[in-house]
Amino acid sequence: MIPETERHRDDMRAIVIVPVLKQGRTARSAQADSSTPSPQRSDEARLEEAIGLARAIDLTIVQGLIVPVAQPKPATLMGSGKIEEIKALLDEHDAGLVIIDHPLTPVQQRNLEKEWNAKVIDRTGLILEIFGRRASTKEGTLQVDLAHLNYQKGRLVRSWTHLERQRGGAGFMGGPGETQIEADRRLLQDRIVKLERELEQVVRTRQLHRAKRRKVPHPIVALVGYTNAGKSTLFNRITGAGVLAEDMLFATLDPTLRRMKLPHGRTVILSDTVGFISNLPTHLVAAFRATLEEVLEADLILHVRDMSDPDNAAQSGDVLRILTDLGIDEKEREKRIIEVWNKIDRLDPEAHDALIERAHGRDDIMAVSAVSGEGVEPLMEEISRRLSGVLTEATITIPADKLALVSWVYENAIVDGREDLEDGAVELDVRLSDGQAVELERKLGIGQAPQKEDWER
Repeated sequence: MIPETERHRDDMRAIVIVPVLKQGRTARSAQADSSTPSPQRSDEARLEEAIGLARAIDLTIVQGLIVPVAQPKPATLMGSGKIEEIKALLDEHDAGLVIIDHPLTPVQQRNLEKEWNAKVIDRTGLILEIFGRRASTKEGTLQVDLAHLNYQKGRLVRSWTHLERQRGGAGFMGGPGETQIEADRRLLQDRIVKLERELEQVVRTRQLHRAKRRKVPHPIVALVGYTNAGKSTLFNRITGAGVLAEDMLFATLDPTLRRMKLPHGRTVILSDTVGFISNLPTHLVAAFRATLEEVLEADLILHVRDMSDPDNAAQSGDVLRILTDLGIDEKEREKRIIEVWNKIDRLDPEAHDALIERAHGRDDIMAVSAVSGEGVEPLMEEISRRLSGVLTEATITIPADKLALVSWVYENAIVDGREDLEDGAVELDVRLSDGQAVELERKLGIGQAPQKEDWER
């Protein structure tokens, strides 16, 4: 029996623990010695991020601990001495929740909960809880539910209240208890299969939407970046949209698309995607595949970085790893990504000027402040230049017997003016690339090539 005094601990008061495994340090050291080292985040930065994640679901953090783990215990991860120390802290602060910023096996989670008489969730469970709160569209809810159920399969806990009672049993082998667990697992699996089918429909719907967008000559620009890098604030600054933008991890979850006009008049679609994070649970990567594929379809990717965060280099590495997992390799990144160094307004004047100097003269890096608007106009100019390529102005006449080409021109070029002639022909003032001009010349036939004039980018 759990003592009465321990039953009434506050489940909204939490202790956050960041285990630092000795073998993890060894692996990082080996990586640092390699020819292509990747920046690693400090233990303090990990703790700060874990606390931020916990606060994102309105928890009160009473203590944050960095716990060295020389030899991970299969049963409890940490040693008995540290477990007793944390138990005393739970009693002292009347806390009923422990968040461990590390993956836990179902056995470790169950054993720690018994030792502490408190709820225990690991990093994956915490992120799933946040995503569950943030999802507002049907698609987002489906994706989170699927990830959550896959996570629960080995634990039989959380959302399904009748499964909680199974954890209070005496653990007898066989008998009705085993039958109930198997029945619960079948219920979970049936629900997973149903959600997967519904998500397949979501994927098909997204593919149809993409096919429709391809028929309209609007390039797609996707915002990606570590969570809380300022993507939604930049999205609002550029488009004038009212997307939720707060200084909070995973403030927005569902992707948002808006049309916007570039400086030279071209219309593009801007997509604000879910924020990335280190050690993103595989359940979520799989479930959100349909959403993340929007990034793959993008003509240009803006990688937004929070330059006021001392840990931004490691965060950038995490984002690039996820992009690689999605299929965007280094060569593709060079052609399709602009790094947006955001939040320069938070830097002191000396650091601000040094950052501007580093970005000066480079077309793959743009320093901006989404809050103040500094640097946003040059960013828009660079987006326009990247998407337009070398455009030329042309006036073309499409004869009456080839009017089917008019729709092709509207789909593949920028049409600035149109005049319907008396003989049934159509005269169009357009801007198009050299490749499009050659294709149009081929379709029109010899002698119908556009009359090109140089157009300043």
